Amino acid sequence: MGPHSGVKLPTVAIMQPYFVPYAGYFRLLAAADLFVIYDCVQFPRRGWVHRNRLADASGTLQWLTLPLAKAPQDVLISDLRFRPDAGIALADEFRRFPVLSKPHPDPYGLLDALNDLAGTPVDYIERLLHRCAIALGLPWRVQRSSSLCIPPGVMGQQRILAITEAVGGRRYVNPPGGVDLYDSVRFSEAGVDLRFLRPHMGSFESTLGRLLSEPIEDILAEMEANKPFIAS
Repeated sequence: MGPHSGVKLPTVAIMQPYFVPYAGYFRLLAAADLFVIYDCVQFPRRGWVHRNRLADASGTLQWLTLPLAKAPQDVLISDLRFRPDAGIALADEFRRFPVLSKPHPDPYGLLDALNDLAGTPVDYIERLLHRCAIALGLPWRVQRSSSLCIPPGVMGQQRILAITEAVGGRRYVNPPGGVDLYDSVRFSEAGVDLRFLRPHMGSFESTLGRLLSEPIEDILAEMEANKPFIAS
């Protein structure tokens, strides 16, 4: 039967661990049977792995950046570490953002997770993603790509296919921005159904700030309005 015949396929999403990302990121958790944290690749220093933007006291979005230890230019995400003074540095950063420095209802323990720097930055980010997923009522079926021991010479599209095969995936779902990155013919030849999320229609602000300042019902309604997540 063909890939669009209605048969349930083990669907895999693979994405770098983003620091408190926007709600659209979490559609990957909802759309996939397994979400693979893509931490076995080079750390993108201008990306969203270690930073996000929150509103300061004037309402202007400013960067909140994790205090990472110095590392080689080609360091892998999985090999990132915090600076020795990361706890103090992060506490100073939090004071710039009212949503983090003033009392707010926090039923999901987000502020506790923000202050818990145990382990590596990937450990830290994964804990935050998990707390956000719980708040949003999303499944948490997660594995790190670094645990799969894919050879470093396997890169780009072929690495995605290798990860998908290693976890038994038959469908790969990616954010819409990846349309130009992947060759659907190559995926088909590998026996993998390539699909993309629909463009996100809603806020692109950090889910962390929203969960601490907005009614959860508003965020859930936005998620519901974006269904179905996968484009046909």
